[in-house]
Amino acid sequence: MDTVVLHPRDLSGCEHRLHLDHEHPDLVRSRPDTPEAQRRKEAAQEHRSGVRDMVRGLHSDQPEGTVVVVDAPDHASRVQATLAACADKADWIWNATLPVDRERGRRAHAELLVREGDGYLPVIVVNHRVSYPAKSNGNGNGNGASSTTSPVWAWAPAPDPTRNARNHRRDQLRLAQLTTMLMDLGLTASTDPDDLRGGAIGLDADCIVVYEMGPLLAEYAETFPRRMAIARGEVPTVPRRVGECRSCPWWVRCGPELEERRDVSLVVGGNQSLVLAEAGITTIDQLAHFRGPAPEDWPGNARFEDAVVNAVAWLADIPLVRRLTEPEVARADVEVDVDMESYGEHGAYLWGTLLTDNVDPTRPVRYRAFATWRPLPTRDEARSFAEFWAWLSAERTAARDAGKTFAAYCYSQQAENRWLLGSARRFVGEPGIPPLTEVEEFIASEQWVDIYEAVGRNFICPNGKGLKRVAPVAGFSWRDAEASGEASMDWYREAVGLGGTTPDPTQVRRLLEYNEDDVQATKVLREWITDGARSAVPHEDQLLAGHRPG
Repeated sequence: MDTVVLHPRDLSGCEHRLHLDHEHPDLVRSRPDTPEAQRRKEAAQEHRSGVRDMVRGLHSDQPEGTVVVVDAPDHASRVQATLAACADKADWIWNATLPVDRERGRRAHAELLVREGDGYLPVIVVNHRVSYPAKSNGNGNGNGASSTTSPVWAWAPAPDPTRNARNHRRDQLRLAQLTTMLMDLGLTASTDPDDLRGGAIGLDADCIVVYEMGPLLAEYAETFPRRMAIARGEVPTVPRRVGECRSCPWWVRCGPELEERRDVSLVVGGNQSLVLAEAGITTIDQLAHFRGPAPEDWPGNARFEDAVVNAVAWLADIPLVRRLTEPEVARADVEVDVDMESYGEHGAYLWGTLLTDNVDPTRPVRYRAFATWRPLPTRDEARSFAEFWAWLSAERTAARDAGKTFAAYCYSQQAENRWLLGSARRFVGEPGIPPLTEVEEFIASEQWVDIYEAVGRNFICPNGKGLKRVAPVAGFSWRDAEASGEASMDWYREAVGLGGTTPDPTQVRRLLEYNEDDVQATKVLREWITDGARSAVPHEDQLLAGHRPG
């Protein structure tokens, strides 16, 4: 058997994907990236380049050799340059590449090796957030929980009560593999795992989140042997549906296999399917006909009855099942549907609205968009957000003054809330930007209604709760057959001319049409919930009554 070498990305995620990747390496090498994967890679590379330039700039007044950037063209040369920089005791080594350890089956590189004492520790740069602000305890000093951070201009770890670290298992296992390889090379300051640390610079690049490596190395010592055995084909794996299947290239192979054996993971979450398997329930048919208490280790935040209903609905090809006798959602005299479009982490370029006045028939239902078509990031984003907020506030005020009730709707408020709050924070002081407290009060009010949450309260959704899964049940269809959040990223790049291309106005129109359809879909769905869902969607009791064990 060929030598198996694990990259840090092999240490987490689906075990069956790991098996397939190593069983068919030629297919993996020849498979082109999807547009989404290519975008992620480009965004990550752009972020890393920005952090590299920042580190260089922060140490520009330091003696030559303080920061060494390894930019050799091939792997062997990068390894040689990294080891030479370590021998020269450089303080910061960018793009550090360690020798492949074929005997133990490990390979890794670190965006940074930082000198601490007589050795080095790894710092990785990732394109997601690695910390978030700690909630205040009233005295401005956080909530009492303390993470450890270091400034990005010097390695100086200290407790930081203003932040809470986000524990990304993939990041931590990568740091553990890097630390293990550094230890094997004799490049750490200590041989005691409890004395070692590592770090991560996230999307905001405003600090290094520091990790104590002792506990992470202990987990790594348990994880690595099993992942290696899977990659070698020594531990059998079978497919089951998990979250990463949505973007996995092996789904074209695993999906039909799961459907053929009617695998229970098609109708429940990944952890739930493991609990069911331990209880002897491995097929949708078994779950659909099961009547009894939930398995002992069933996740406490999930109704076991929903899992059974999902199975029955899957067998009967029923897309929605009612929880309530009378489906309900908050309605108002004046209603505004809102949908935001963003481009990765760069900003929100479009706020689309659809206004409906249910009291005044002379006011037509009207779509209105507030957008910037300058490439993000841009200060013009502040202008478009300020115009959106001014319009929304004016409609709220006008409804109140006329004695009308008002409600604004979105589908899954997490995304909208993020950019509502983020825009108020980022553009503070710009013309028309509201105070953060004003935005927070709106989000917390009864006037801001999440239809995604309403769908979850009213229905069990065997095929998922995404808008494009649920709105067609209410009779809505998108004009563009390719419409999706993933596709809109490509359309945006072409619309604003990212990458040096000429801006394409046809893609601007396509994005506006896509956004308008999304707010129309939200409107159609919420009106259908109150006006048509009861007669169109079976109740869970009705569904279960027809599938009782004989």
